[in-house]
Amino acid sequence: MSRKMLITLIVLMVFVLSGLILVQSKMIKTASDIREEQFNQLVRNALLRVAAQLDQYEQIVARNSAMTNQLPGSALSSGKFNVFPKSSVGGGSISFGLRYSENGVVSSYQEEIQFNLHDTLKTQQSITDSKNENFFGFESLVEFTKEQQRKRESFLNDINWYRNYKVFLEERPIHERIDSIFLKEVLALALSETGINLEYKFAIKNSNLGREKMIFGDTDYNPGKIKVFPQPLFQNDLNGAKPNYLYVYFPKRSGYLLRETGFTIIPTLILTAILTAIFGYTIMVIFRQKKLSMIKNDFINNMTHELKTPISTISLASQMLEDGSITNTPQTIEHISRVINQESKRLSYQVEKVLQMAVFNEGKLKFKFKEFDANKMIETVAANFELRVKNKNGILVTEKMAKNPVISGDEVHITNVIFNLLDNAVKYSNDSPEIKIITENKKDQLAISVQDKGIGIPKEHQTQIFDRFYRVPTGNIHNVKGFGLGLSYVKKIVDSHNAKIKVESAVNKGTKFTILFPQINY
Repeated sequence: MSRKMLITLIVLMVFVLSGLILVQSKMIKTASDIREEQFNQLVRNALLRVAAQLDQYEQIVARNSAMTNQLPGSALSSGKFNVFPKSSVGGGSISFGLRYSENGVVSSYQEEIQFNLHDTLKTQQSITDSKNENFFGFESLVEFTKEQQRKRESFLNDINWYRNYKVFLEERPIHERIDSIFLKEVLALALSETGINLEYKFAIKNSNLGREKMIFGDTDYNPGKIKVFPQPLFQNDLNGAKPNYLYVYFPKRSGYLLRETGFTIIPTLILTAILTAIFGYTIMVIFRQKKLSMIKNDFINNMTHELKTPISTISLASQMLEDGSITNTPQTIEHISRVINQESKRLSYQVEKVLQMAVFNEGKLKFKFKEFDANKMIETVAANFELRVKNKNGILVTEKMAKNPVISGDEVHITNVIFNLLDNAVKYSNDSPEIKIITENKKDQLAISVQDKGIGIPKEHQTQIFDRFYRVPTGNIHNVKGFGLGLSYVKKIVDSHNAKIKVESAVNKGTKFTILFPQINY
């Protein structure tokens, strides 16, 4: 896949994913707003029911008081006097007896009517409204009948008494008009019946002259920035509504709404997160595959070079043996045979390394664990490698400081690990390599270190050097030597022995690999 196509694909995927996330975010916001508005409407409906029940309760009290001719909580005074004595055409007079409550509302009203009709004196008593001075119609008093009187009395009993008592109740302070226990019961029931079983706080306040004053309510009423639901009370007062309000808020409203909308939000968020993770993983795989493709191409090029060199040398030696123009003296034949043998071993070593890594990756490699002396193993490796170092005018030093050098593992593979580290130390050193092998005890571990003063490894590459086929780009030296399999093999062997490997390196100062093996204690 070309770089341009890869970038185009990534841009399209980012655009589609961003659009999808934006649409889902909008849907989640809409669903949340709808659920919040539903909740708010349920609360408002419940508070309307509470206000209606408070109003209805007061009306019932007024009707009951009217039926008993008593005003609750108020002493009465009485007096009887002539308010409007008048003679009609037929003769007669009217006198009124009034009783007042403490706040001036009429609580009892009795009238006495006397008139002459065909020389007969008749007297009638009835209850009436103090504001209705045209009662009976004084101009035609003689036409008043008992049936009219009965209807009038019935009307006054039903209406006028209720009005007087209603006005009386409305004039009381708000804390007298509302029973706090009754309010709590009604409020809890109204919220429960609307499906809101949530902790709430309430307060009754008066907002007269623009100043709010709390009359009563929950002692811990303190909404802060939480949404408050106000509900005006007693809006049907005969003399006009007063600025009395019921305030309710829900301390856990936000969490409640989140839980209520969670069935919509959580699956959407999970699916979005999964889709985002898949997208990220896809991008990572694409880049990894692209990087792996580059590494494999590099590996093929280097492997071709590494294999081609000994093959070319062997081919050239064979041609020399076949060339009749060259004198095949014993010395010449011996030299050519030695070259063919060395290059054959070199070719075999390279092929074996590739095959060994393939077998290791398939998990078919078997280990033969046993206890052995690491110091002796280091001596053997150093002795075999010393000639190669001397051929480059280098120095190989061993420091066997470990007093307890016994470890458990596959000695052959651990020997190959040290051999690989020494091979890299020579390969990436200057003309005269200086290499040191150190063994030492660290707590419950045996540390084996291979240190050189070569070209070093840049810090940004140190975490990747154990990846298969990975090689640090270090110019010509890197480009002509190695497959990028050595350190990968080292890491896998170390991990298989429950050991750890760490690297310390600085450019142009050298590199130090340290392997920490679990130590055998006796």
